Formats: sequence, structure tokens, C-alpha cells
Amino acid sequence: MSLFNRRTLLMMPLAACFLGAACGFEPVYAPGGSGTALNGRVAVSAPNSVDSYMLVQNLEQRLGRSATSGGEYNLDVRVSTAFQSAAITTTNETNRYTIEGSANYTLRSNASGQVIASGTVSNFVGYSAAGSTVSTLADERDARERLMVILSDQIIAELYAAPGLGT
Repeated sequence: MSLFNRRTLLMMPLAACFLGAACGFEPVYAPGGSGTALNGRVAVSAPNSVDSYMLVQNLEQRLGRSATSGGEYNLDVRVSTAFQSAAITTTNETNRYTIEGSANYTLRSNASGQVIASGTVSNFVGYSAAGSTVSTLADERDARERLMVILSDQIIAELYAAPGLGT
């Protein structure tokens, strides 16, 4: 007699849906979800560096630009990056670098001034320095762009998971 039962296997996704609904799970992009609550209503702080410009650009692309100058919410973001040598040869030449980045963010309601969500996200990317000077600079620029996309995606994910945003 086999221990495998197809009916049990077919019932597992249905049970997962019920368990998700029982714990307060709500889809982000459902009507009234946090994805629609933030769309086009967030004014992101002005960038002060190339990295913060790329981060703000990605955030505005995902959240939509605020229709009004102030927006319903204000997202203040501060970015910092650090370079480290990752692969050094026996002749003391660096063949690979990593860029570690972190972003502190605070989402405030403009109506009440209350902090709705805040936190810090961090990640890293690497790039090759084994080619010519031009290719190394291009690789560095691409790595910075990738890092800012990663950080903005992490911020968006944390904002969508913040309680109290669905209206």
C-alpha cells in the first residue's frame, strides 16, 4: 500500500490559501492594499549624490511620482556606499571590487506628521577590475546602478509590508 495520496497533494494549495487568509494576509495590489495606497502619493526626498539620484529614480519609477508637489506621504531616503577590494593577486593587483550600500528611509504622513514606516536596508554588488580602465569604470557604473535597484526594491518591499497602509 502506498503512502502517497493525490487528494492530499491537491488539497495543500487550498489549505495554504485558507491559512494565509486566516493570518491577515492581504495582497499588496488588491483594492485598498498597500500597493495602491502608495501609488502616486509619495514625494521622495531630493537626491544629493549620483547614488541617491539613481535610488530616487528607481523609487519614483516603482511608486509613481506624486501628482502634487507635497504628496500625501513624504519618503526621506539617505544612501551611503563603501568600496572594498575583493580579489587581490599575489602581485598586489586588485581584480575585483565590492560596493556595499545601505539606505535609511522614513515614510511620514504629511497630514499628521506621523512616521508610518522607517528602517535600513543594505546589500552589496561586485564588479571586475581586470580589464582596461574604460571597462573597469563602466563596470563600476553598472554595479552602482544595480545596487541602487536592489536597495530600492528592498525599500519598496518593506513599505508594502508596513502595517496600516491599506485604506
